[in-house]
Amino acid sequence: MDWLRRKPLTDLVQASNEKKLSKALSALDITLLGLGVIIGTGIFVLTGIGAAQYAGPGLMLSFVLAAITCAFVCLAYSELVSLIPVSGSAYTYTYASLGEFFGWWVGWGLVLEYSVGASAVAGGWSAYLVGILHSAGIDIPKSLTTVPFEGGIVNLPAMLAVLVVTVLLVLGIRESARVNKTLVFIKIGTIFLFLFLAGPHVDVANWDPFLPFGWQGVTAGTAILFFAYLGVDALATAAEETKNPRRDMPVGIIASLIICTILYIAVCAVMTGVVPYPELDTAAPASFVLEYIGSRLGSAIVGTGALCGLSTVLLVMIYAQTRAFYAMSRDGLIPEALCRIHSKYRTPHIITMIVGTVVALISGFTPIHIVAEMCSAGTLFAFMCSCAGILVLRRVYPTEHRDFRCPAVYIVAPLGLLFCGFVFYQLSSHTLYLFTGWSLLGIVIYALYSHRHSLLNKDNV
Repeated sequence: MDWLRRKPLTDLVQASNEKKLSKALSALDITLLGLGVIIGTGIFVLTGIGAAQYAGPGLMLSFVLAAITCAFVCLAYSELVSLIPVSGSAYTYTYASLGEFFGWWVGWGLVLEYSVGASAVAGGWSAYLVGILHSAGIDIPKSLTTVPFEGGIVNLPAMLAVLVVTVLLVLGIRESARVNKTLVFIKIGTIFLFLFLAGPHVDVANWDPFLPFGWQGVTAGTAILFFAYLGVDALATAAEETKNPRRDMPVGIIASLIICTILYIAVCAVMTGVVPYPELDTAAPASFVLEYIGSRLGSAIVGTGALCGLSTVLLVMIYAQTRAFYAMSRDGLIPEALCRIHSKYRTPHIITMIVGTVVALISGFTPIHIVAEMCSAGTLFAFMCSCAGILVLRRVYPTEHRDFRCPAVYIVAPLGLLFCGFVFYQLSSHTLYLFTGWSLLGIVIYALYSHRHSLLNKDNV
């Protein structure tokens, strides 16, 4: 069946060589990009809600379960990226292993994951900015900070944040990486400041009961928090712009996962140790905890750090979306004209401007919370396909050189598939229905356009 035709590795590498993006990223840059996208919404927004509504202090175990799941995936991704060091991440890996249809399905899921996710992050960014300005005595009219569905006209700060990030990405990945590096250091400093100020106020009595919602609450918390680990896939989209992707990508992916997990668990432990978990039902838990202990200045500083944190998440998510589109257009699955690289900046400027405009419009006019959970569904589906794909590639290309080989791949990859499937099952039925509808729409588009315009289809004619 030609829907399952695979793209040869030689074609993937040749295509990336013909239209080279600027290779400017090191292992440190990849690690910082990972910290930029992983440390953000999870710590600054979802931690409080997850503790109050799902897992209580046991949310620390939710992060552990999510990290174990991601560890299996990271090992698989590290081998995949060392074997196929080109743009596209899970889309490209699935295309080369499971075939074109599954590759398109994963790519279609990534569209929803990154665009909707970026819009949700932009909305959170706007909320933090409004809060900081309010503390300084500056109030922006609600009509300019609220979407029409919620009684406003437009969420202008969210739109402006997206447009600024879009301009940075058009100017070049080196410039974007420099801005990201600065913001990441500010963000990490903010987290350590939070731990320093709130840590001495931890009362272990607040950890009792540790599992108020039982183990079901821990797994439900994992499903909600998985949104925080989108960075694993987003990082892999940067392979084609990395100086030595076969070495730097595995180092960056694994290092960022380890660092982020340690910080997540530490912040969660302090939050639930200082404030009883039922009181953490807020979208700004870090600032709330510091206000709870009377540190208003610290709360303002941490709020500013959260703004920086969400800025880096927004940058990397839009970046990842454009690179996934870039890979798909290069394969003919979406219009090939979108693949054009700017002669001066060496970036896919057309795709970047389109994505930025769409995300800005969604952020400014659409209440995104209804579909935000779908980001986790798209990510988990991509992870499952990648874990299955590595097993296929081991058999199809057994002698192909791999600078990094996943240890015990026939154990690690199935465990990754199993863990991701388990977390996927914990998502709400509403989310699963929406993901199914989005998938069906993607299948229709593939059948009507992408299948016929695929470069592999043209090669076979």
